[in-house]
Amino acid sequence: MNKEFNKGLLFAGLGSFWWGFFGVLYFKYIAFIGHIELVVHRCLWTTFTLIITTFFFSKWNVFFSIIKSKKNLLYLFLSGFLIFTNWAVWIYAIAINKIIDASFGYFIMPILSVLLGYIFFNEKLNKKKIFSIVLVFISILYLILVSFKSIPWVGLVVAFSWALYNPIRKKINVDTDVGLLIESLYILPFALIAFYIIAENGQNDFRLSDPSMMLFIFLAGPMTIIPLFLYVKGVEKCGVGPAGMIFYITPTFQFLLGYFYYDEPFSIAKLVSFILIWIAVFIYLKDLHETN
Repeated sequence: MNKEFNKGLLFAGLGSFWWGFFGVLYFKYIAFIGHIELVVHRCLWTTFTLIITTFFFSKWNVFFSIIKSKKNLLYLFLSGFLIFTNWAVWIYAIAINKIIDASFGYFIMPILSVLLGYIFFNEKLNKKKIFSIVLVFISILYLILVSFKSIPWVGLVVAFSWALYNPIRKKINVDTDVGLLIESLYILPFALIAFYIIAENGQNDFRLSDPSMMLFIFLAGPMTIIPLFLYVKGVEKCGVGPAGMIFYITPTFQFLLGYFYYDEPFSIAKLVSFILIWIAVFIYLKDLHETN
C-alpha cells in the first residue's frame, strides 16, 4: 500500500471517529440549550465557518461558477433540505436520549446507498449486496411486527435523508465544501428567523453577556465541518470503498456511547434487529473488501 492510500485511511478514520465520538459528546453536552436552538446554531455557524474556509482556500471563483448553473442550484436546494433534515433529526435524537437509534440509522445508511445507487444510477448489485439490503428491510419489518414503538424512527430518518443526499450530490460535480456552503446559504434565512424568534422570547443561551458560552456554541460549526473535511480528504486518497468500510467507526462509537456511557435502554427486540443489521454490515464490508 502506498503512503497516499495510508493517509486516506487515516483521514477517513479520524473523520469517522470524530463524528462517532467527539460529535456525540459535544452535541450531547450542549443539548441543554434545547435541540431547536442547537440546530439553529449548527446551521448558522456551519455557514460562517464555510465562508471563512472559502476565503482561506480562495474558492470564491468555484462558488460563483457553481451558482451560474440552474441545475446545480436546484439539486443543491434539494440536498440542502435533506442535510438540514439529517442535522435536525440527529440533534433531536441526541437531546432525547436516542443515540442508539441514531446509530441504527448510520449502520444501515451505506447499505441503503447501495440500493439507491442501483435505482438512480443502475449500479450493479451482486448476491451479497442484495442479501445485505434484504436483511436491512427484514430488521425494520421485524421491529414493526414485534413492537411499533420499538421502531427507531429517528434512525430511519437519519439513514434515508443521508442516503438520498448522496445520489443527489452525485448528480452534480461540485466541491464538497463549496456545495455545502451553498446548501447552508439556503438554510441560513430560516435559521436567522428562528434565532430572532428565540431571542425575542428571551429563550436564547447565545448572549453577549456570556462570551464563554457563545464560544462553546459557536463550535457547532467547526464540529460539523472538521470531520467532513477529514472524511472527504480520506475518500480522495484511498477511495470510496475503503473509506466506506472505515465509516462504520461512526455508528459503532455512537452505539457504544449510547449504551455504556449514557445508559440508554436497549430492548430484546432492538437487539435482534441490530444483530440482523450487523450481519448485513459484515456481508457488505466483506464484499467491499473483495471488490477493492
